[in-house]
Amino acid sequence: QVQLVESGGGLVQAGGSLRLSCAASGRTLSTYGMGWFRQAPGKEREFVARINCITGSPYYADSVLGRFTISRDNAKNTVYLQMNSLKPDDTAVYYCAADPNPYATGRVYHTDYDYWGQGTQVTVSS
Repeated sequence: QVQLVESGGGLVQAGGSLRLSCAASGRTLSTYGMGWFRQAPGKEREFVARINCITGSPYYADSVLGRFTISRDNAKNTVYLQMNSLKPDDTAVYYCAADPNPYATGRVYHTDYDYWGQGTQVTVSS
């Protein structure tokens, strides 16, 4: 069992930056694939980014490529999402999730992940 807790959300102006953190307990993240998803009001949960915590290899949705960076610190059992050049369309609740298959590819659906955090709100004003 993995418990995940997100933090770092908040209100920021367009063009600004935020760094989200996802702290894990119960299991080490170093053998998981970790993903970030987001869900805006009235919309489905969508994939944002993923990292293989063994190799550090990242993967991004086209909508955030070049603006967001996913990283992990296995010693702290924490995954991060650095978000730069934020846009109003980035406004959503952001969730981190754990996938026990770190080398699996194409894991962009929320059903691919077994464990979820409670989410943190990110609001980008125009």
